[in-house]
Amino acid sequence: MGQTASIIEDVKKALRTPNDEIAKSITQGTGLVAFDLQAPSKNLYPVLTPIRNRLPRVPGNGGTAINWRQVSAIVGSGHPGSGWVPEGQRAARMSYTTANKSATYETIGEEDQASFESVSAGQGFEDIQANMTMRLLQQCMLKEENALLLGNASTALGTPTTPTLSAAGSGATLPANTYSVIVVALTGEGMRNASLANGVPNTTSFTGADGNTITINGGRSNKSAAGSQAITLGQTLSCSVTPITGALGYAWFVGTAGAERLEAITTINSVTFSAALNGTRQLASAVTAADQSRNQSIAFDGLIYSALLSGSGAYVNTLATGTPGVGTVLTSSGRGTVNEIDTMFQAMWDLYQVSPTVLYLNSQELKNLSNKVMSSGSSPLLQIFADPQTGYANMQAGGVVGWYFNPFTAGGGVRVPIKIHPAIPAGTIIGWAEDLPLQYQSNNVPNVAEVKVRRDYYQLNWPLRTRQYEVGVYVEEVLAVYAPFAMGMITNIANG
Repeated sequence: MGQTASIIEDVKKALRTPNDEIAKSITQGTGLVAFDLQAPSKNLYPVLTPIRNRLPRVPGNGGTAINWRQVSAIVGSGHPGSGWVPEGQRAARMSYTTANKSATYETIGEEDQASFESVSAGQGFEDIQANMTMRLLQQCMLKEENALLLGNASTALGTPTTPTLSAAGSGATLPANTYSVIVVALTGEGMRNASLANGVPNTTSFTGADGNTITINGGRSNKSAAGSQAITLGQTLSCSVTPITGALGYAWFVGTAGAERLEAITTINSVTFSAALNGTRQLASAVTAADQSRNQSIAFDGLIYSALLSGSGAYVNTLATGTPGVGTVLTSSGRGTVNEIDTMFQAMWDLYQVSPTVLYLNSQELKNLSNKVMSSGSSPLLQIFADPQTGYANMQAGGVVGWYFNPFTAGGGVRVPIKIHPAIPAGTIIGWAEDLPLQYQSNNVPNVAEVKVRRDYYQLNWPLRTRQYEVGVYVEEVLAVYAPFAMGMITNIANG
């Protein structure tokens, strides 16, 4: 026993010697080292839901839908501008513009499972079931955010017009050929679902945890008829299509007749091709001949498509096509503002006496807006600070527009915050008045838009049927937009 203890002590001494060959052979050759596992797991994914967080959540009263009666105008009798009445006489009776409105409740949900073994193995590392439920809730909130912004139950994109094609220029490397071009318009959801790598989805079908199949339209229009254009070497192929209300992007299929493949997805209604085509992506023939832009029976309209409904009164400005592939950019007013946003603010005031309280846009449009406002005539953006220790100058460069002043209000103007939203495609800016101004004092509309919740977030722990814990998180709701005219949109904005 004493000899064994002596041997162990000698080995320990050897291992404490940094350069000893024995230590090297044991630690590096055999892998007898510590495993430093930090607990719990790191959740490195964003959960950004600003619209969901801002919208009021109001309990519903059961049923399949919410219904309300809207009075959108009161019309006086006689002369529209004055109410003069002769002595002793009575005025005529006034009239109203009314409409019945409704919005159907829909369900948003997500499910997951954890095996008995995974729960056992996670002991001392993390609570597998608790974290599974947390991630389910986060995923459900992200899906709700997309629904509240991009949900489309009403707006059909239809069939785009035949693309207008032309050939011009020199120096391009697009091979000489006669090219055929087909275009497909995309909704906001379509822009999130489509990609050059995976193509434009027709429908998304998947099997639920109960074994039933769920099919959801992918958010695209029918495909257009094919346009044709001959190209000689050196020329650029230019393509454009008539803008479609509700389209936040366009997918372009190009090639020889009958072999058109997906070559570009744009946020404006035009594109150019000057180099050899990829030629390996999705075929246009894979896009079935049907409009799949909306989900009438399973979705509700989000803010964007509530604004786009016929008769909503919302301000919608689809910028002009301009030069194909270049489009129409935002323009500077020369006085520190952007003409297109100024026009939107003024129109919303002139028509309805409302002002947006927030602007949502893509990171591209924030950059473009800032460039238009902070032009060479603006104040310098460089700030120089003297380091009190060294005396050297430290410079801070850069700037971005965080607020936009709207002068078109009864109170003399308001500052409107500008917010980036990850789900808004490039080329679109949304203005939203979250509250009606004081002149709507008897409107009986506490919220311009609200999430009417028939049953708010609830967790279902399903009965055991295998050695797995199965959990679902669901919410039953609808977005009720009582004053869609308090929305404004600028779309088809080119980058630049």
